[in-house]
Amino acid sequence: MFFISSAQAQTAAGSGEPGITGSLIMFGGLFIFMYLFIIRPQRKRQKEHTDLITGLSKGDEVTMTSGILGKIVKLEGEYVVVEVNDKLELKFQKSAVHAVLPKGTIKAI
Repeated sequence: MFFISSAQAQTAAGSGEPGITGSLIMFGGLFIFMYLFIIRPQRKRQKEHTDLITGLSKGDEVTMTSGILGKIVKLEGEYVVVEVNDKLELKFQKSAVHAVLPKGTIKAI
């Protein structure tokens, strides 16, 4: 008994590696973790932004992703024309709208 090599003793006791069931449980747990903490919140933000863009209308005061504040004066398909001041109108893609501000915000600034 004292003459059994350590390699044979380890093989007899088990290799210490998880079986296929353990691997599947770990893989499933990783997928659930990624779905709950990465995929689901991103889809929620994407849906909120899509709802924001579809709800735009003339006269809304908006903030663009570039930080520009303005009032929507015209909607043209996938574009929006924003009045920055009395003499300046800029055209942006609708996806560049970051947030819709409460009415009167621009005058208060």
